[in-house]
Amino acid sequence: MATLKPVDSSNKLALPTSQVNFVCQKCFLPLRLDPSFHSLDPQTLRDLSAPLATTTSGDKEHWDTCTTEDEEEYNANLEDGVSRKHIQPSRLSTNDSGGFTVLGESDISNMENLSHRVKVTSHLFDIMSGESDIDHPLCEECTDTLLDQLDEKLKITEDECKDYRDLLERLNQSQDHDNLESLQEEIEELKKEQLKLTEQLEEVEEERKQIADDMQREKGEVARLQQEEERYWKEYSEYKRQYLDFMDEQRSVDSRLKYAQVQLDKLRKTNVFNATFHIWHSGHFGTINNFRLGRLPSVPVEWTEINAAWGQTVLLLHSLAQKMNLKFKRYQLVPYGNHSFLESLTDKSKELPLYGSGGFRFFWDTKYDQAMVAFLDCLQQFKEEVERGDTGFCLPYKMSQGRIEDSASGTSYSIKIQFNSEEQWTKALKFMLTNLKWGLAWVSSQFTK
Repeated sequence: MATLKPVDSSNKLALPTSQVNFVCQKCFLPLRLDPSFHSLDPQTLRDLSAPLATTTSGDKEHWDTCTTEDEEEYNANLEDGVSRKHIQPSRLSTNDSGGFTVLGESDISNMENLSHRVKVTSHLFDIMSGESDIDHPLCEECTDTLLDQLDEKLKITEDECKDYRDLLERLNQSQDHDNLESLQEEIEELKKEQLKLTEQLEEVEEERKQIADDMQREKGEVARLQQEEERYWKEYSEYKRQYLDFMDEQRSVDSRLKYAQVQLDKLRKTNVFNATFHIWHSGHFGTINNFRLGRLPSVPVEWTEINAAWGQTVLLLHSLAQKMNLKFKRYQLVPYGNHSFLESLTDKSKELPLYGSGGFRFFWDTKYDQAMVAFLDCLQQFKEEVERGDTGFCLPYKMSQGRIEDSASGTSYSIKIQFNSEEQWTKALKFMLTNLKWGLAWVSSQFTK
C-alpha cells in the first residue's frame, strides 16, 4: 500500500510529500514511465479491458460492469486528502515487496495530480496483469527476455503442431490404401507368431529354470571343491612342515653320522694299547703312564708310585696275552691296581705280591722277589710265543732266570731286591719296561682290529 501525505493549507510551510515510482515486477528495479501513462480517458480503458477473443454477452456485460466500477474507482472522493491503492504481490518472484516504492518528496501543489496519475497507472497495470499470467509493470530488459522465452515456446508448439498434422495425414492415407482383409490376415499371422513366440518363451523359461538349477548345483559343487581345496592345502602345509622337520632331522643325523664316522676312522687308526699304556723314561727310571718303576738313594720314589707302576705293567702284559690268546705256564697274572699279584698254577694258595709297603729290604722279603722273577718268566713266555709266529722278532734285552742282560755291554742285572743295589734293580726294571714296549709295538702292528 503506497501512502501520499496531504499538504496542510493553514501552515505556511510546505509539508514533506512522497514521490511515487513503480518497480519491475521481475527484477524489482525502479521504472521510468512514459508520460502517456499519466492520463487515460474512459474509452481507452474500455478498449484496453475488452477481451482479446470473441466473448459471450455475459462476458461483455461483465467487462462493462468492471469498466464502470473502474471509472467509479477513479472518481473516488479525496476528502481525506490521501490516495490509496493496493498492489498484488508479484507472481514471478518469491519476494513479498509491494507493487511500487515511495521515494523522495513533492510539494503540496502536485499532490492531487500525483494521486490521479497513480490511480490511472495502477489501474492500467492491473488490467494488463489480469489479461495474462505475467505481472506488470516490467522493465525493457525483462520484457525482452520474456518475449524471447515466449518465442521459444511458440516455436516448439508450432513444431509439435506440424508433426501432429504430418502424422494425421499419414494415418489418413494408410487407412485409404490398406485392405481390411489383409489387415485381418496380418492380425492372424501376428497372433500365430505371438503364439509361437509364447511357446518359445515358455521353452526358454523352462531352459532358464534348468540352467538356474544347474548353476545352483554347480555352485554347491564349487563350494565343496573349495572346501576340499582348503583341506588339501592344510594337509599339504602340514606335510610340508613334517617334511622340513624330517629334512632337518636327517641333516642332523647325517652330521652326527659324519662326525661319528670321522671319530671311528680316527679310533681305527688309534692303537688302543699305545693310547692306554704309555711307556717311556724319566732319567734313570723307566715309566709307564708317568709312574716311575724303581728307586734310587738320591731319588727315594714312594712305594705307592712303585706299586701303581707294577699294577699298570701287570695289566699291560695281561692284555697283550689275551689279545694273542696266550695262556701262561706256571703262573697267572692278576691285575689288581696297586695291589696286583701272581698266582701259582701248581699251588693255588700261593700268591706272589707285586707291591711293597716299607723301605728297601734285601734279605727278608722273598715273596716280592719271587713275584718279580715270576713276572719276568711270563714276559719270557710272551717273547717265545711271538717268536714262534714271527721268527724275525727279537727283544733288545735278553731275559733268563730273573736276570736281564745288556747286549751292548754284556752286563746282566738282577730283577731281585735281595743282594742287589737300588741302582742295578732300577736299571733292570727299566730294561724290562723297554722289552715290554717292544712287545706292545709288535702286538699293535699285528692286531690292528
